[in-house]
Amino acid sequence: MDKRLTLTALALLPLPLLAACGNESAGDSGSGNVGSAATKSSVTGVRWKVDSLTVGGKTEQAPDSAYLKIADNGEVDGNYGCNTFGSTAAFKADGIDFETARSTEMACGDAPMKFEKSFARALDTERFTAETTDDGKLTLTSGDGDTVELTEEKPAELYGTTWRIDSLVDHDVATSLPEAARGKAWFTLDKKAGTLSGSVGCNDISAKATVSEDEITLGNPRTTRKMCSDSLMAAERSLLELFKGTVEYRIDHRSITLTSENDAGVGAVADK
Repeated sequence: MDKRLTLTALALLPLPLLAACGNESAGDSGSGNVGSAATKSSVTGVRWKVDSLTVGGKTEQAPDSAYLKIADNGEVDGNYGCNTFGSTAAFKADGIDFETARSTEMACGDAPMKFEKSFARALDTERFTAETTDDGKLTLTSGDGDTVELTEEKPAELYGTTWRIDSLVDHDVATSLPEAARGKAWFTLDKKAGTLSGSVGCNDISAKATVSEDEITLGNPRTTRKMCSDSLMAAERSLLELFKGTVEYRIDHRSITLTSENDAGVGAVADK
């Protein structure tokens, strides 16, 4: 049976107000109804992957990184397609209200930034009803008929997942991957073979990989010897520096961060 609830808009808030947002109440409706038929538990505790956004009859497919999650305590986090955002949610008898959101300010490629602007604008200006189904689908529909389609997203496994590198990390500051390497750099870990393999943009790479509780120790990387554009080769050299020695890894649902001893690293998302 379909379940419905009312969702109010999400809006951007300057980052300095992060602490203030975090102290706001999430409401006290518990597991009771938050709409005409839906319960709080039908939408919370689930990471919803954004599949597409339809505005004015035009549909845009979402980047792999776009998602929305509402925790049981009312904390909200998500990704517009490039930048992450956060908010709090107050659960009420007639719906769920999102407080003003705050967002990071990282620049990405043209396609994810275009979607991000559309998605953020829609969440900022529209009031939605939400419909969940038993097969893990969520549809947000505005009064004008604009829709956001979402699917319940399962966590990715460390091994066997194709991790698409999408950012460089330097002392907890993330920047988008150089344009020449976007969509071309990836890696995967093979547990049985004890190896890491993939591509650093132009050339393929492989190395022995020993995984401990939170670290991956890599052997000397072996690469092919293709020549590409200067910009792509420069990006490749930066990535190759990571694949030497030991890196710490941290998985957050379908994202992974690899960080070297000098606090440089990469961020990646699980391929579809």
